[in-house]
Amino acid sequence: MSDTNQPVLFYSVSEAYGEFSNFAEYPIQVDGKRWPTSEHYFQAQKFTEVQHREAIRKAPSPMQAARMGRDRKRPLRKDWESVKVAVMRTAVLSKFAQYEKLCMLLISTGQRKIVEHTTNDSYWGDGGDGSGKNMLGRILMEVRSQLREEADNST
Repeated sequence: MSDTNQPVLFYSVSEAYGEFSNFAEYPIQVDGKRWPTSEHYFQAQKFTEVQHREAIRKAPSPMQAARMGRDRKRPLRKDWESVKVAVMRTAVLSKFAQYEKLCMLLISTGQRKIVEHTTNDSYWGDGGDGSGKNMLGRILMEVRSQLREEADNST
C-alpha cells in the first residue's frame, strides 16, 4: 500500500503531524480574544460564566486548560453535548485558517484519512484500535476540504 493510502495518524505534539493536536502551541483569535491554543478555546466554551472561560483562557498550558475544562466543580453549560462538535469545528478552522503553514500541511495530506490515534479517547480519537468515533480527525478532514476549496477558488 502506498503512502497516499495510509491514514495520517497523530496524537502527540512532538510526533509527526503533532500540529494537528489541539495541544499544539498555535494561538488563535476567536470572538475578539486570543487563545493560547485551540484546546484552551475548546475547554473554555464548556462554560457560560465569563470567570470560568477567562480562567481557562489564562491557563499556563493546554494540559492545565484541559484539566480545568474537565473539572465538574465548574457548572457545564446545559447545551454542551449538542454544541461541542460545532465548537471544535470553530477551534480547528480558526487554527488552520490563521496559519498558512498549518493550512498547507493539512491540504498536503490529500485525500488521506486523518486519525487522532489514542487509547485515551474514543470520541474525539480512535480509541487506539479504530473503534472510536475519531471526531477530531473527521473535523480535520472537513476543514481540509473547506480550506482546499477556498484556496482553489482564490487562484
